[in-house]
Amino acid sequence: MVCADEGAVPKRAGNADGGAGRWIEGSMHVLDEPPLAQHAESGAWVVAAHGAYDMDSIEPLANALATAARRHRKVVLDASGITFADSTLVNLLILTHQSTDLRVAAPAHQLQRILQLTGLDTVLKIGMTVEDAAAC
Repeated sequence: MVCADEGAVPKRAGNADGGAGRWIEGSMHVLDEPPLAQHAESGAWVVAAHGAYDMDSIEPLANALATAARRHRKVVLDASGITFADSTLVNLLILTHQSTDLRVAAPAHQLQRILQLTGLDTVLKIGMTVEDAAAC
């Protein structure tokens, strides 16, 4: 016996305040994730990212950075909460850097390695803390 919605393909949903939907394993339900934390720090606008970023999860961060770049001359990505990143995040960093003075704060080892391999560590200002990144 096949249930009526077993073959249905649900769409990923977002919300108006910048949060993104995420799937509950084995379910047709979507939970809203909280929006990315943002605040001013030493003349810069800080966007705090958390979790894994690839082509399926980059949209909320891309939206937050695009908005920040339009509104602020200096933007700091607090990368201390990023657990995984691939070329999708690298591309986003390059695009954001073209629009504003982008700095990266506290990248974890995996992200530091990506920045080194791509040469972005020589292009972007990177600080050990949000305060360092905002001040440099």
